[in-house]
Amino acid sequence: MPANLTTNYNFPALIFGILLIIIIICGNVLVCLSVYTEKALKTTTNYFIVSLAVADLFLAVLVLPLFVYAEFQDGIWSLNMTVCDGLMTMDVMLCTASIFNLCAISIDRFIAVAVPLNYNRKHVDQRQIVLLSATWILALAVASPVMFGINNVPNRDHSECKLEDNNYVVYSSVCSFFVPCPIMLLLYCGMFRGLRNWEAARKTKLRSSMQACRKLQEATTSLQPLSGLPPPLPPVIDKDLSDITLEELHHDHYPDPDSPDPVSMLAYPAGSYNKDQNQNRQRKRAKINRRERKAMRVLPVVVGVFLFCWTPFFVVHTMRALCEDCDIPSIVTSIVTWLGYVNSALNPIIYTVFNTEFRKFFRKFLPTLPNCC
Repeated sequence: MPANLTTNYNFPALIFGILLIIIIICGNVLVCLSVYTEKALKTTTNYFIVSLAVADLFLAVLVLPLFVYAEFQDGIWSLNMTVCDGLMTMDVMLCTASIFNLCAISIDRFIAVAVPLNYNRKHVDQRQIVLLSATWILALAVASPVMFGINNVPNRDHSECKLEDNNYVVYSSVCSFFVPCPIMLLLYCGMFRGLRNWEAARKTKLRSSMQACRKLQEATTSLQPLSGLPPPLPPVIDKDLSDITLEELHHDHYPDPDSPDPVSMLAYPAGSYNKDQNQNRQRKRAKINRRERKAMRVLPVVVGVFLFCWTPFFVVHTMRALCEDCDIPSIVTSIVTWLGYVNSALNPIIYTVFNTEFRKFFRKFLPTLPNCC
């Protein structure tokens, strides 16, 4: 480090950085362990979440210690520039891998909703392996120019560790954030529109079943002795269709594909009605699993938090690259960078709040976790 520079040690940054590293490592290790050990969590969606957690773990182990060290020295870089280039490579690659994993999750969820008959919810198939591999290969490709020396510019300031080529800053920001994010948001919009259509179709089928049940009850009542009581209707008839939620529609009231149709049970109490087995299998495969619908509720929160944490970072750094005359205070750059890294600690917290299965596993290791979480 040059002798004319005076270092002001930033102890709050050091303390906060150490705590952040510990939280990220502990939280994401628990996420990986939960999917590895709990059968209920072994779904394809959660394998993508594990990939995201691995990216966060690598970030906490390979990037944050050096970043915290530089922040502790008030932003002054005192290590070898080769170490700086390695830090920049890992930083770009792991941040890109995080958002590419979220984009891959959105693609996987969209396929699950759009073409459920061709989607394997229990086992990772070739398509999902390709998606998982592509997230890491493309992330490495985006970061590779740093490995090949794009940071080696003339008159480089060795007291500062940053991406030196402004064109590369814009390129990496576009590839890592400004292109994948709109794609991801559009896919989620399409997914939730598909879920609404699916719910409407379910209610239409249920309405037909209700009408058939009522007609059957009327016919059965007319054949009962005067002193006899008519057979009770299925529970769903007692509820107004508009009051039935999606989860009730699927789990509690709509007939399970493996069970006999309630209309058939009433019409053929002796079991003489034989259901079409091929249709039964198709309905079973088309069924959207309750656990995966819960995952669909969690993932938009993960994406929203990610955008909140990383959008300021990419906007600020892109502005610095495009407008060299703009005076952006170093404190602003530091804050938006910290905010981006905080995202790696938030994802495990989101899972414990919004996902029952993750919450049950986390309670095994954190007995003091509040019941409300």
